Amino acid sequence: MRGVRQVLTHENVGAFDTGGFLMGGGFGFQSFYPLRSPQVAYRGQTVAMVVADTLEAAREAAALVQVTYSAVPFVAGIDAPDAQPQAQSALLPQPMFADRRAGDAEAALQGAAFTVDASYELPTQHQNPMEIIATVAEWSADGVLTVREPTQNAEGVRHGLAKQLGIEPDKVRVLSPTVGGGFGQKNSLQSHTALVAMAARALGQPVKLVLSRSQLFHNASFRPASRHHVRLGADRNGKLTAAIHEIDQQTSRHDLFPSSGTEITSRLYGISNFLGRERLVRTDVQTPGYMRAPFEHPAAFAFESAVDEMAYALGRDPVAFRLANDTAVDPISGKPFSSRHLAECLVKGSTAFGWARRTMAPRSMRAADGSLIGWGVAAGAYKAAIAPAIAKVRLNANGTVRVAVGGHEMGQGIRTAIALTVARTLGAPVAAVEIVLGDTTAAPQHLTAGSWGTATALPPVQEAAQRLMEDLRQHAGAAAAPDTPAAPGSANGATAVAMLRASGRPFAEAESRMRAPGQPEQVFGRLTGGLPAAAGPVYPDFVAFSFIAHFVEVRIEPTTRRIRVPRVLSVADCGTVASLRTARSQVEGGVVWGIGAALREASEVDPRYGGFLNADLAEYVLPVAADIGRIDVDFVGKPDTRLNAMGVKGLGEVAMVGVAPAIVNAVFHATGKRLRRLPLRLEDLLES
Repeated sequence: MRGVRQVLTHENVGAFDTGGFLMGGGFGFQSFYPLRSPQVAYRGQTVAMVVADTLEAAREAAALVQVTYSAVPFVAGIDAPDAQPQAQSALLPQPMFADRRAGDAEAALQGAAFTVDASYELPTQHQNPMEIIATVAEWSADGVLTVREPTQNAEGVRHGLAKQLGIEPDKVRVLSPTVGGGFGQKNSLQSHTALVAMAARALGQPVKLVLSRSQLFHNASFRPASRHHVRLGADRNGKLTAAIHEIDQQTSRHDLFPSSGTEITSRLYGISNFLGRERLVRTDVQTPGYMRAPFEHPAAFAFESAVDEMAYALGRDPVAFRLANDTAVDPISGKPFSSRHLAECLVKGSTAFGWARRTMAPRSMRAADGSLIGWGVAAGAYKAAIAPAIAKVRLNANGTVRVAVGGHEMGQGIRTAIALTVARTLGAPVAAVEIVLGDTTAAPQHLTAGSWGTATALPPVQEAAQRLMEDLRQHAGAAAAPDTPAAPGSANGATAVAMLRASGRPFAEAESRMRAPGQPEQVFGRLTGGLPAAAGPVYPDFVAFSFIAHFVEVRIEPTTRRIRVPRVLSVADCGTVASLRTARSQVEGGVVWGIGAALREASEVDPRYGGFLNADLAEYVLPVAADIGRIDVDFVGKPDTRLNAMGVKGLGEVAMVGVAPAIVNAVFHATGKRLRRLPLRLEDLLES
């Protein structure tokens, strides 16, 4: 067809290496890379790539490609008859994937005065960022490959491509200054990136590929379906004495994507007898991956729903019941928490929400129009992780400041937090601070995910800026430098610049290298090699988590059972709040995600052929503005200085954890019905 430059299939693409699986020592979201063989691993997989002069020509030509398949047996989903759950601890015999145990949960459960035994279902979901995955690859005359791709892991993409193409990593530059929406779907090497680079090399011209929305559903990672069985035991005084949380989670045929949901449910309360077991179910899909609060959202939905049910079995107020089971010590390791202010989140939130006005009995609160009113609460937690980072700060005589550090701007506001930190330390205007992120030539770029971006980047940036100030004082004399840096943009904001000019140098710069407590110096080798190197939540002397409490009001129309969420209040314990505006935005966004997860989102699996039926924004139902009511956000704001000098903990992930069970608990309060499958549907609430 006219305009077509190249058609790549397994027959002519030539040999290229695998980039490996991120959780298996490699760089990609999965270990299977299409076009390396005629094998088809899942429905929707890429089998050919057409390169043309225009997008329209490429699309038309791609539609003309004819493919002949041979059918083989497959398992479409986690509930398929042939699905076989297997113990994760046996498939992945490593300590981090082992069962979580404290005390004797089975024996304690048998002796409990009150018990809850319930099962919960969560569907497959897809991230659906507005900014879809795209790649531009270009080779220079000296053989250097430059890839522009919105990724949360520029260093991993760089090293993965080098491995696939058989070239040195220093011959690859990856640029991702602004990721757009990522939410875990862009946290590793994509299956198509090497193909774009190979096409560009063969043609001697830049090549651009933008995946369609449907291709995101079938050629990128997603949140796996999971099933949860929760058993709780309590004594007559309202103390939780035992908990058993068992999880079955979907994975692919070719990779084992591990589950870690019990990492948080084992730490939400002071339950001395806990057992967490997780199993994996192989299905014929692309490898699932990390989607905002990947394991924690499903696990909290199941566990916090069961906790609410236990509170009602005991006749206890749900907030008071949670407060009575708080703890200062990690039940699994026995170590203290670096900081834990979950109780303060619950107390502060209940006061602001007006929880005292809530009547305990289900169906006891109604609006003037007859709608059923329900108030629900749930807690959430997420590990406070830190990765190694190298930060460089340079002050120029013209007053501009350049900061280079590992990190990716995904809309979470990391640039704002860095700019504020540098401006406060140097007494420079925020507008004078230039921040370079997502550039593999500026600084080693660790994967930005898991809410460790701020806690990873800010402490070394602050230390580098402080070292820069110390250097300036030494050269300009102590008299020229006040002990306290000026406020950003103030009349004294030129203090650092004045000292630099007084020293006669055109610029001054400083560097800081930081790693998590207990990490060896060798961890920087993983950082520079593009491999994940984050630590936490368990550190040598403590265990670190962020915490949150969500309070939700639902209103349910009495005839149609339509559910509305007019009001949510969330109080977070995330240590120091580095940027109040972006922190509030993170929590608001997490709440919206939780509303979507509870009431709207599900990727419908096609049981006939595999794949997903609603692979577009028309049928993958997301919450819209009309679904969102008032969201109030507050913070405890107490620094966690045991974790790092700035006292910051992660926020973006924990913001979503607990929203769904708070909604479900509110629906129970409004209707008296316990619903254990997400998303909630009208038929679940309609009376027979």
